[in-house]
Amino acid sequence: MSPAEVGLVVAAFRRHFAVRLDGGEVVKCILKGRKTVVACGDRVRIKRVAGGAAIESVEPRSTLLYRSDAFREKVVAANVTQVIGVVAHDIAIDEGLLNRWIVATELDGCRFVLCANKADLPGFDALRARLAPYGALGYTVVECAAKRSAEPLRSIVEGERSVLIGQSGMGKSTILNALVPDAGARVGEVSAALGGGRHTTSETTLYALAGPRGGWLVDSPGMKVFGIGHADPEKLPEAFVEMRPLLGHCRFRDCRHDREPGCAIRAAVDDGRIAPQRLALFHALRREAESTQGPTWA
Repeated sequence: MSPAEVGLVVAAFRRHFAVRLDGGEVVKCILKGRKTVVACGDRVRIKRVAGGAAIESVEPRSTLLYRSDAFREKVVAANVTQVIGVVAHDIAIDEGLLNRWIVATELDGCRFVLCANKADLPGFDALRARLAPYGALGYTVVECAAKRSAEPLRSIVEGERSVLIGQSGMGKSTILNALVPDAGARVGEVSAALGGGRHTTSETTLYALAGPRGGWLVDSPGMKVFGIGHADPEKLPEAFVEMRPLLGHCRFRDCRHDREPGCAIRAAVDDGRIAPQRLALFHALRREAESTQGPTWA
């Protein structure tokens, strides 16, 4: 029996994976066992089988970014240190979706960076003003025009394990191609390992970054929804950075920050320190988490 080999998952399409072994070879893998969950960024142990290899186990993770609802969960990437949300002013921005990315990132203990793309197009000033509240919350907001250059992002991604998320049309692929010049060649290598053409709507791919600091970047499919039904309702307030200083200051220890008298969070909304839509999102996410039962991985 062949010994187990260790590698990094660099592409995921349904239950098919490409694993770059520590020696550099990219191997097509299937998943052994339906209960095992694998994502780009995972370190895995594989064993050779006829026609390829099988993933035997997943090494311990530092983080796992995923979305969920009452019916299923969908992994995005593992072992990431930061999430880069990409928006642009020429595509309608769903701020509810954007805020869900932020909350999911906070729950996972990662850094969130907001990339405002297409800064070279007319009308960008409106987007800059719209994103100012996120900068005020302490999140890094980076402006770039990826068709010309993505250099403002380079120092942010170098040495980090990042995932790009965003709605379709925001320019994630353009950013990727600017940061990883040989991305096209790597796509071909990965597609060959997966045994077919690239499935751009549902494939997730990881790209190693050149340079002395290393790091990697995961390109995820465009997202229209991002459920966080897996969140612990008791930990959700901590995922809202503006609420953290006020936690423990409500009149009642078990305050749900809704209609209770003496709520420090409600008082902060009333005097403008917390945006009403952020509190509304908190309540929506709590209801979502409390109603989620027994999701299955997909």
